[in-house]
Amino acid sequence: MKISLEHISKRFQRHWIFKDVNHTFSAPGAYAVLGQNGSGKSTLLRIIAGMQAPSQGKVHYSFNDNIIEPSGIYKHISFCAPSQEIVEEMTLTEFLKFHFSFKTIYPGLTIEQIVNIIGLQDTQHKPISDYSSGMKQRVKLAQAIFTNTPVLLLDEPCTNLDDDGVLQYRDWIEQYTQNKLVIVASNDVREYHFCKEQIRVQDYK
Repeated sequence: MKISLEHISKRFQRHWIFKDVNHTFSAPGAYAVLGQNGSGKSTLLRIIAGMQAPSQGKVHYSFNDNIIEPSGIYKHISFCAPSQEIVEEMTLTEFLKFHFSFKTIYPGLTIEQIVNIIGLQDTQHKPISDYSSGMKQRVKLAQAIFTNTPVLLLDEPCTNLDDDGVLQYRDWIEQYTQNKLVIVASNDVREYHFCKEQIRVQDYK
């Protein structure tokens, strides 16, 4: 999988958040998009995901040398962000069954195994609305990391996680993302410690 940014710029009203970002991301590989809160790193990640349009420039996608149109990129991407909504009226088991009815589960895993991996087997039949913020974040991470897509985009993935949750995150990254293109938007080294290449949003002001 390859994602190329060509002269990507974004502004809100008259204020430019970033200008003229040119970069190519290739799988397998891990990249960090760095910047302080409000710097635009989350906006850039959403543009990469095809969730938000740039003010200028274009994003190019290809998989096995075949061009992918932006309208179809969602099939190839898994995404996790603190602001992401999940269906909290469902139980964990119901939500995972719903999610994997339109996304492919990571090879060799079952929903039961995922529930055990994230350590929520004792609460899998409770509504997600009853979960703590840390438990909800583990659910968000699970639906992204354990989906069989070539691209994984993570926006501040350790938000609301305690130390044990951060260790879980590191373990999942090591075990389940080796062949993927992973891009992490963060200002916390615990979240992007494994990334070999860094892009600083402030370099494009």
